[in-house]
Amino acid sequence: MALSASSPSSSFLRGSFTSHELKAPWIHSVRLLDQCSVPRDSYSRKFLAKPICVEQKRSDSVVPLAATLVAPEVEDRIETEDYEKLAKEMEQASPLEIMDKALEKYGNDIAIAFSGAEDVALIEYAKLTGRPFRVFSLDTGRLNPETYQFFDTIEKHYGIQIEYMFPDAVEVQALVRSKGLFSFYEDGHQECCRVRKVRPLRRALKGLRAWITGQRKDQSPGTRAEIPVVQVDPSFEGMDGGVGSLTKWNPVANVEGRDIWNFLRAMNVPVNSLHSQGYISIGCEPCTRSVLPGQHEREGRWWWEDSNAKECGLHKGNIKQEEVAQLNGNGKHTNESDTVIDIFNSQNVVTLSRSGIENLARLENRREPWLVVLYAPWCRFCQAMEESYVELAEKLAGSGVKVGKFRADGEQKAYAQQELHLGSFPTILFFPRHVAIPIKYPSENRDVDSLMAFINALQ
Repeated sequence: MALSASSPSSSFLRGSFTSHELKAPWIHSVRLLDQCSVPRDSYSRKFLAKPICVEQKRSDSVVPLAATLVAPEVEDRIETEDYEKLAKEMEQASPLEIMDKALEKYGNDIAIAFSGAEDVALIEYAKLTGRPFRVFSLDTGRLNPETYQFFDTIEKHYGIQIEYMFPDAVEVQALVRSKGLFSFYEDGHQECCRVRKVRPLRRALKGLRAWITGQRKDQSPGTRAEIPVVQVDPSFEGMDGGVGSLTKWNPVANVEGRDIWNFLRAMNVPVNSLHSQGYISIGCEPCTRSVLPGQHEREGRWWWEDSNAKECGLHKGNIKQEEVAQLNGNGKHTNESDTVIDIFNSQNVVTLSRSGIENLARLENRREPWLVVLYAPWCRFCQAMEESYVELAEKLAGSGVKVGKFRADGEQKAYAQQELHLGSFPTILFFPRHVAIPIKYPSENRDVDSLMAFINALQ
């Protein structure tokens, strides 16, 4: 991961430094003012009368300083701070305020994690603060061509150099030779992500005291709903080593996806061309696909796995121990309780109990066909299709097709997996009139028209 620093120029500063101008001699890490290139524009000079021109210092750190102008050095050690208290104080702060606070506090020892997706908003916010900033990205070697092109566009647009971090070639070679190029489709994505993303990230973060991510609470079911705007990183270590040596800042934690896109459009920010093809959350090419109507944005990632496993390990601290147990089939999801607000609430949707769906499944000659969704109310993928499912139920009212729902998490999950073809939430089943075995809806396109076509084909 390579970290990049931007010029301190902002939208309200006209002048800027260019790499060929920074050629004067260096004294320690600071260049003499009278040898430093200063923008000639009088308006810019008003703000940059005494610039600090810091050389790209040589370092043994695995994270090179690739910027033409870097932030002022900060003290060797950050004063201990109560980040839980800080997070509460900044809970209502805007992303711009949070970004400004982070860059001010850590100077050159903080960097923005950029994946090539909509987190380009972070770079725009950093630019608007007027402060120098660094950007890094993990090049797994398996990104889409469009993503690599986007990296180049962003570098030129902001005048920065993204600092790239690559996986260890020996580790990648060993994985591919022993398990093939696509082992993650069979045994889960965690091992591949660990080699191509987590370990490179760990090496990169050892050169920092803090990092900035584009995590949002609305992104992933079960794993990101409680992320604070700032926290001590629970999984990785910073340059000082040890627990608590790295801070993670999440400036857009409280921002919804649609508001991020409104911001990008308003500021005319370049975006990855994959977004126009239906991609929202963008990762490696083999593990990412576009989302369909009625799907949650995160369903485009590792679509063959359970809906709760949509993390690659970069933010594994989001997953609590109870949730790990759930992923292993050993416990309940922390949100699975009677206090969770139920979904698919409509007079046209019948709530089925365990005995009710057992009776329905046993019938060989049903008087009416049934469409039933197996769901968990805490699952954002289920929540994403709620509107279309309720609308479908209204259309089918009086048609002779019954529409139902069965909550299949918690104690009912094992039964649903064994008897009802539950793979992940949501699973949609059609129970025909004269066929005993229910038919699983094979598509992930959950809009009304697609579901209606499925029903009409089987009546």
